[in-house]
Amino acid sequence: MPKNILMIGPTGVGKTEIARRLAKLARAPFIKVEASKFTEVGYVGRDVESIIRDLVEIAVAMVKVEKRDAVREEAAVRAEERLLSLLIPPPSRSPPAVRDEESGGEPGVAPEATDPASTREKFRKKLRAGDLDGRSVEIEVEDGSFPSFEMFTPQGVEEVGINLKDMVPGLFGRKTRQRVTVSQAREILEQQEAEKLIDRQQLSREARTRVEQGGIVFLDEIDKIAGRESNRGPDVSREGVQRDLLPIVEGSTVATKYGPVKTDHILFVAAGAFHVAKPADLIPELQGRFPLRVSLHALSEEDFVRILTEPRNALTRQYSALLATEGVELDWKEEAILEVARLAVEVNSHTENIGARRLATLLERVLEEVSFEAPAMSGVTVKIDAGYVQRALVDIVEDRDLSRYVL
Repeated sequence: MPKNILMIGPTGVGKTEIARRLAKLARAPFIKVEASKFTEVGYVGRDVESIIRDLVEIAVAMVKVEKRDAVREEAAVRAEERLLSLLIPPPSRSPPAVRDEESGGEPGVAPEATDPASTREKFRKKLRAGDLDGRSVEIEVEDGSFPSFEMFTPQGVEEVGINLKDMVPGLFGRKTRQRVTVSQAREILEQQEAEKLIDRQQLSREARTRVEQGGIVFLDEIDKIAGRESNRGPDVSREGVQRDLLPIVEGSTVATKYGPVKTDHILFVAAGAFHVAKPADLIPELQGRFPLRVSLHALSEEDFVRILTEPRNALTRQYSALLATEGVELDWKEEAILEVARLAVEVNSHTENIGARRLATLLERVLEEVSFEAPAMSGVTVKIDAGYVQRALVDIVEDRDLSRYVL
């Protein structure tokens, strides 16, 4: 049985990132939802069972990608055969001379005047070499537009349209003919052939199994639904949601369009800042379903330095790559990164502590002038040192009222 986790910590310390990376390492279906957007069953709004239905959709997409990779080679072969059939005209009774587009419009021999097999192989070589990529062919594609309407059902609006495609085939999935280039046609035909090779029933079974055995649900803002009923009447978006969450966390069966899904072994990770409410404000039954409690501390100056330097998508690298598109090179000095980290801690301590998100605030202000002037600074190298950072951020650090508005 899963040991569900309750993470307690201020915003911006990485609660969501921990859960997301955990799911990535385990290659598990993962969904992040805000608990505050759900309402009790019977009221307008989303009910908590839609979490599991959305998780199944994510698992189906994951499995579909894996299945497509597995049949990619066979789909490519089939798509190539269909392309050759489109490129080579069917034989006629009196084959006229044709003009070869590749030879500058010189008269050639119609393919049917020669051996069809050798003609097909000749076209196959040209197709694989990319010589025919510029030609246009007409293919059938499914119309991606669907009628838009809503219905309220016991399972929620997400379940609308389960079998409508089979019931009214003329309304959904109409095929249209489009003229596209050979390179575009190859991609479209490979997708169509891959869809034909995938077993839909096996896909649904595998997706359901993956959700049941390894699914992870991240319930963010759990503290926003903490609180008991008041004398004013039931609070359908707080304690009502807790009562609806309880059977799903405990283990129940949720009906989805891919079949019933049991939630007994799904891992639930709840997180919240708990500034106003406390974990004890949750209903006792729900508290008992989150036996592991983890308290995350506010980020320190050393943490900010690591965030700015270690990740492959660190903010400093993102800004360098962004300005490089304008021909501007940023030369980040170590002292500048230390200064940004120090000021982030200082501003967080004076105003609302928004964690690592403060770094985005400060760096945007540091590079505000460079970002604005970048189109006229092509070929310039901008040195970012401690003095540069201090000059750019002196207003925010000194004027606490201003920093409250700059999130």
